[in-house]
Amino acid sequence: MSHIAQNGPGKKVLLMGNEAIARGALEAGVKVCAAYPGNPSSEIIGSLAKVADEFRLHVEWSINEKVALEVAAAASLAGLRGLCAMKQNGLNVASDFLLNLNLTGSRGGLVVVVADDPSGISSSNEEDSRLYAKLGDLPLLEPAHFEEAKEMTREAFNLSERLGLPVVIRSVTRVSHARGNVTLDELPQSSPKPEFDLSRPCCAVPAVANHKILHEKLKRAKEIFTDSSFNFYRGPEKPELVVITSGSGYMYSLEAVKNLKSEERVGILKIGTTWPLPEDFLLKHLQRAENFLFIEEVDPVLENNVKEVFAQHCVDLGAKRFFGKASQAIPDVGDLNPEIVTSAIQKLLNIQYVPRPEDYRRRAYEAISDLVPPRAHIFCAGCPHRATYWAIKNALALDGRDGFTLGDIGCYSLGMGPAGFFQMKTLHAMGSGVGLACGFGQLERFGMDQPVVVVCGDSTFYHAAMPALANAHYNSASFLLLLLDNSATAMTGFQPHPGTGSTATGGPAPVIDLKAICEALGAFVEVVDPFDTEIAVETMLRLIRMERGVHPVRNSSDHCDSELSESSNHKVEKRKIISNGVRVLILKRECALVSGKRQKKLFQVEVDQERCLGEVCGCNRLCTRIFKCPGLIWDQTAGKARIDKAICNGCGVCSGICPASAIRRS
Repeated sequence: MSHIAQNGPGKKVLLMGNEAIARGALEAGVKVCAAYPGNPSSEIIGSLAKVADEFRLHVEWSINEKVALEVAAAASLAGLRGLCAMKQNGLNVASDFLLNLNLTGSRGGLVVVVADDPSGISSSNEEDSRLYAKLGDLPLLEPAHFEEAKEMTREAFNLSERLGLPVVIRSVTRVSHARGNVTLDELPQSSPKPEFDLSRPCCAVPAVANHKILHEKLKRAKEIFTDSSFNFYRGPEKPELVVITSGSGYMYSLEAVKNLKSEERVGILKIGTTWPLPEDFLLKHLQRAENFLFIEEVDPVLENNVKEVFAQHCVDLGAKRFFGKASQAIPDVGDLNPEIVTSAIQKLLNIQYVPRPEDYRRRAYEAISDLVPPRAHIFCAGCPHRATYWAIKNALALDGRDGFTLGDIGCYSLGMGPAGFFQMKTLHAMGSGVGLACGFGQLERFGMDQPVVVVCGDSTFYHAAMPALANAHYNSASFLLLLLDNSATAMTGFQPHPGTGSTATGGPAPVIDLKAICEALGAFVEVVDPFDTEIAVETMLRLIRMERGVHPVRNSSDHCDSELSESSNHKVEKRKIISNGVRVLILKRECALVSGKRQKKLFQVEVDQERCLGEVCGCNRLCTRIFKCPGLIWDQTAGKARIDKAICNGCGVCSGICPASAIRRS
């Protein structure tokens, strides 16, 4: 049984932060849960999907975050409790709907969990999603640890129903992906019957009137937050310094104060309800000291909001000194850690503190250097993307017109570095590579003659690239889209999508065929296996050089010119599509980690030690220095390449790159 499914009030279990959020939703009686996978949020819906049948939930991986929020909101408008989860980038996608939903309000409890990614560990940015709560006048809660993650989630549903508003919970990587003890509470035994209230207005118009109502709801939230148990102070009555913190910063601050043995000098003001701020509670504690240090990830959101409150009451409060990101006491980029917080407090209080002897630090570094080899960001052994980028590199070189490749976020983002031979030149939002190609694909008329190639993953295509492809056909853009179909949302944990044939809970689902979609959107489409490198290069080169013109299309009837011919007994319709420059090459090969779980190696691969010339080979170690599959390693003792049998998955692609034909597959 899943830990989050246990009906054992009072029992302590070890949960990941995301699992604690899922458990809190179960204890609150959630019924509809939706998300698009995105680290560090993915385990929330993943955990709920595992218990969906047991608790009679609807749990889905939606096509994108906006649709996911709309699915959860529909449950709320019918009187059920709904949860939507996403990462910070996903909130950008969902914000169009969210910033209308705040005006109409909600009915059943509706919770939006956003897991931010300080330092962009698995993201294209390190955006702070708390700004959306202020922009949308939405209540915001920030858990500091695992127990609080569960408690805040449960309370967020209650708060949502009291206010008639969606409530935002903001987590961060170090809360979502760490583990700690969580005490279980009761699980509900029943839920209301869903029913849409026909008398209830569900429209954001008139906007001004609804905006006024929204502000009134936010005032009520501020009153509720004044007495919230998620806000508290710990420390001396009159400290030299008060640390004002939220979320993960609270645990870092506790550790820093303990490290410095400054419990009698430093107080910690922990704010869990970070928007709207509990003003009366805050004013009371601003009187405690003259010096305040803000500890938060990522942007100075709490810092700026507290300063706003102080500015309104500065005459009564007197002079104060604030330290944080604005004063550079705390870094204004990257994620925090106990060492950063310890250093900041140490400097402000002039405390002499050395965490460990320098000799220990040196010896530890030397030991780690010997035991842990350097590891670059590379594709997995047998990853089809490596083969794809190898083909792109060769096709563009053969074309000889300085073509370039656009892209976006996903496993294939590694194409910007040595793993993808530096072929990918842009990295922005999901699907933005295709959108950029729509623009670059219009520049022929101005004299641009460089071929435009764009890579896009299968899950990303469903999420955000389909509108851009439609736009390309509609506006006659010219480019080649390489659709990397590895049959998984691989970067975030192999979650299913509309092309995999299964749902979030493992049930069967119709496969939405990529080739058929692309043809329906007006593209000329071919499909190849990236492991057939010669064919892949040849096909890419041909499609790169393909001029605008008429191309035959099978199984397509949209946007075509028809030619009718007579046969003996019936008419036969011959269809052709006018290609105005959009070509799609689907590179279809399942993710190596997915296929490796259930099938044998495609080939047995080995390096012929007699043929391998090592350092004297004219290729200058092309196999291990450039191609860099982790299954191919350089044996320094022998001075030759060899296959790591434990890592190699037998794709056999490397057998075609060695000029001495030393790599063989059988």
